[in-house]
Amino acid sequence: MTVITVHTIGEKMDSQTRVVLLSLLIAVLHAAGNHVHAADVPMQKPNIVFVLVDDLGYADVGFNGSTFYETPNIDRLAKDGVVFEYAYMYPTCSPSRAALATGKQSFRTGVYTVPVLEKGSDRENLFSRWTVGEEHTMYSEPLADAGYRSIHIGKWHLVGPYPRAELAASFPLQKKLGQPSPSDFSWVEYHKSEACRKYYPEGRGYLKNVAGTYRGDPALEVGGYDSETGGYFAPFSNPFLEQKPDDEWLTDRLTDEAIEFMDVHKEGPFFINLHYYTVHRPLRARSKSLLEKYLNKSGDPVTGQGTNTGKQKVLEAEYATMIESLDDNIGRIEQFLVENGLRENTLIIFTSDNGQNGRSNDLLRESKGHIYEGGIRVPTFINWPGKINPRRTEVPIMGLDFFPTFMDLAGIEYDGVLDGQSITPLFQADDAALKKRPLFWHLASQYKHGTCSVIRKGSYKLIQFLATGKLELYDLGRDPKEEHNLAATQPETAERLLAELVHWRIANEVPLPPNAVVEN
Repeated sequence: MTVITVHTIGEKMDSQTRVVLLSLLIAVLHAAGNHVHAADVPMQKPNIVFVLVDDLGYADVGFNGSTFYETPNIDRLAKDGVVFEYAYMYPTCSPSRAALATGKQSFRTGVYTVPVLEKGSDRENLFSRWTVGEEHTMYSEPLADAGYRSIHIGKWHLVGPYPRAELAASFPLQKKLGQPSPSDFSWVEYHKSEACRKYYPEGRGYLKNVAGTYRGDPALEVGGYDSETGGYFAPFSNPFLEQKPDDEWLTDRLTDEAIEFMDVHKEGPFFINLHYYTVHRPLRARSKSLLEKYLNKSGDPVTGQGTNTGKQKVLEAEYATMIESLDDNIGRIEQFLVENGLRENTLIIFTSDNGQNGRSNDLLRESKGHIYEGGIRVPTFINWPGKINPRRTEVPIMGLDFFPTFMDLAGIEYDGVLDGQSITPLFQADDAALKKRPLFWHLASQYKHGTCSVIRKGSYKLIQFLATGKLELYDLGRDPKEEHNLAATQPETAERLLAELVHWRIANEVPLPPNAVVEN
């Protein structure tokens, strides 16, 4: 067995040097004939590192065209894996995370958006749930039964601040759910109690929860988004994150936890649910030197990234430092796997929970909160050395597909309700059945726009707004920015897709808000 150790990568080197040395390390290991194995790793069940970034947009990474943001470690993993050109989530984090965890469409869990973001009355909305009830199995539970040692790290957001009152309420709700102010910790005692454990990772098959709370961002201190640290710099105010003397930056600390857990459980199989808070607002510059680097860097006229002026220029530079920090930490994860002979039997899955939030992306229409591509299309790849045919695929996938994929990888015969499909057939080549299947969304509460149902099939995407019946049809192959509504000029295509969308709603008894004028 070849053993190579580079202790200084990720410590005091600049990012370019780290990338060069790590690339050299990986090249040497491949040249050695791929004879690197952990002594007792059971190859039949792969280790899985599931990286979910918060609010990272489709074009915020180099492998999807960014030249302003720097992601060399992420890009290398993407190049050696399968990149999904059309990978989709919901427009906001709560429904995306509920769908990921349960493998179920939003109408089954009742989680339609982040409750505090909803607009309008109970006539216009089916107000969203916050807490995912016990009746909905999460992928971590069958994985635990199958022998996986799992940890959840980072954003959880699958329980509301007041789950007892929420679940005791009559649905549909007459008003939207609220949340306490950032520095109000009155909820903590109950959330740490045995009674609330069932809504947290340890009650869902994970051995440990690090930093996961009801909150959707890390800014729990006085001032919230306006606080000095924004939750990203220590001391952290997160009651589910134990303070350590050497704490400095949240993304680094969460990666430390992942590496520590993998080191303890490297006999495998392990599952790392690494759900970073970054790059969710509030934006904070990782360091002054990195901030200056991006303030002085030329912008990208294609994506619009780095081309703003004034305050927006500073915000974009701060955002860029957070992305570079993310990339450094993904490099640390890979380095650990390589040095410990775990790389061959470990998948790294990288994705985001929704589109970019308020930054620049001239490649797609709109951003987080919108059903348009900028709000739901996310950067995604799967890397597994020797088990995946590296390439870029245009077969559309959705966050719902990860639960059945995990079951497939672990060899689990799962008989619960799942709305997605395993995407393991795409590891080697495009799959005709997956390419032809329709994808569906149902947004029964309002945020950036009215309630709607959506079908994407082939290259077409049809949106039906529920309160008006208005249709929007786009050919994403020819019109990725969704600038040309074809509903009037291609009525046959619109009617065909609408019939399939309505059938899906009827067959699944999908609930509609009271003011809906559409069929059901």
